[in-house]
Amino acid sequence: MKERKLVRFDWALKRLLRNKADYVVLEGFLSVLLGEDIKIISIKESEGNQEHAKDKFNRVDIFVENSKGEFLIIEMQNSEEVDYYYRMLYGVSKAITEHLSIGDDYYNVRKIYHINILYFRMGNGSDYVYHGSTEYRGIHNNTVLQLTENEREFFAKDNVKDLYPEYYILCVKDFDNVAKSSLDEWIYYLKNAEIPESFTAQGLKEARAKLLYDDMTVEEKQAYIHYLNQTRYERNAIKNSYDKGKIEGQAEVLALLEKGIPVNEIKKKLGI
Repeated sequence: MKERKLVRFDWALKRLLRNKADYVVLEGFLSVLLGEDIKIISIKESEGNQEHAKDKFNRVDIFVENSKGEFLIIEMQNSEEVDYYYRMLYGVSKAITEHLSIGDDYYNVRKIYHINILYFRMGNGSDYVYHGSTEYRGIHNNTVLQLTENEREFFAKDNVKDLYPEYYILCVKDFDNVAKSSLDEWIYYLKNAEIPESFTAQGLKEARAKLLYDDMTVEEKQAYIHYLNQTRYERNAIKNSYDKGKIEGQAEVLALLEKGIPVNEIKKKLGI
């Protein structure tokens, strides 16, 4: 039986999953990813959700507060950015400072999870899901610094890493479409905008029911098609710019070689 067409998850976050009755879909995804039961208190608007005809690079960026008072930044990025690692750091740092008033104790710093769903190749690795957290290790014996009993009581946390931001990077394009776990089932949907009937991961049943393309209004369908076309245009524009720059760079190197300039001097000149 042919699967009914679903909308992409980034579009769903922008337009369809903002009502409390629909939080169950995003809660399912976050619960599967983090390995704990996540309950959403609110979804805050973000500048990344603004749409404008002159938007250069389309992305989705939402800010979630859960029932434990923690913040979850979820960012979906379609277009490649070479400095994306820095943007992750900036996004978390900004969230921390914006939610700590002048004069507040540092104790009021919120725990933040920064979740990045990427549709471009990032870094050089063999996996498609990466998790980063902070720990302190002894430089002499490699032991991990632990909280004391008093510190665990004060912070209401078990480990030092629980105090600091944690990062998740989902490299959707690197997924091989073979779902072996609940998280794989979610990544399959993120990559293909399809949810096979055999998938049972938390939240996918509701997603299958709520995110049907055919259930959208005519205006929503038109806006969705425009979004897909804009995303495709941006992706092609970046690729074309890269290819053009590569060709121009090769031509410049050949011209310098023909002039008899040593390779070391060429590298220095080009900043290689």
